[in-house]
Amino acid sequence: TGTTWPTWSTFSGREAGQMMTTANNIFPARLLLLIGVLVFSGCSTKPILPEHEEIIPPDFSAERVLGEDVAYLDEMVISDPWEGFNRSIYRFNYRFDKYIFLPVVGAYQTVTPDVVETGIHNFMRNIQDVTTLVNSVLQLDFEKTMNTTTRLLVNSTIGLAGFINVASDVPRSDEDFGQTLGHYGVGTGPYLVLPFLGPSNVRDGVGLGVDWIVWTEIRDWALNIETWQDWGYTILRAIDIRAHTAFRYYETGSPFEYEWVRLLYTTKRKLDVER
Repeated sequence: TGTTWPTWSTFSGREAGQMMTTANNIFPARLLLLIGVLVFSGCSTKPILPEHEEIIPPDFSAERVLGEDVAYLDEMVISDPWEGFNRSIYRFNYRFDKYIFLPVVGAYQTVTPDVVETGIHNFMRNIQDVTTLVNSVLQLDFEKTMNTTTRLLVNSTIGLAGFINVASDVPRSDEDFGQTLGHYGVGTGPYLVLPFLGPSNVRDGVGLGVDWIVWTEIRDWALNIETWQDWGYTILRAIDIRAHTAFRYYETGSPFEYEWVRLLYTTKRKLDVER
């Protein structure tokens, strides 16, 4: 048998009136309850990242660079005589990042198993320790030299060429030739935005070139690799770095993003040298 639902004609006028009065009394309460739930859920909801996705804040984020010490804001004067050129490169980097680089990174993360991606990241970080070791020696920093040597020896052997970060408890630092020059009193020179690489300055740009030459010489001495292997490593390293950097162009919410990034990068590098 089918179920017959009651209609308004089923009830007497008095009963219908009572039901309408009850409904009118309940409706505002339910409406307020619904509004309250929506408001509180809207306030408490935040984006949830997949558990396997590791996001590292950009090296020049305000939280990591400035902290509670804002003295640099008053005393720092940033030379930017090539601002027009730098802004053009900044916009070029934005377009390259949005339409080419990030889609490639997304595809890489989609097809690469998490454990493999973590292993590749550890491997790249282990290779970066070679540059850190060379510059720690040049800076005559005994502690950093010993820590980096320990990390390289342990991770390159027990850690299977660095794919497993066995020496995770050993302090790690990133040292480059730009920091080494700054350590010996070389000034930054004018601010410079590099194609693909992003914010820099003349000193750090020269440092990048020197680090690349030194690493290439060490690699060629230790390994015999083909040109296609060299290109493959370079592309994979760039993808890995971008995959672990949370910064996105024009998503800072500031209309003065160029100036903000310039300030944060310059402040970070000053702190790197002093560290």
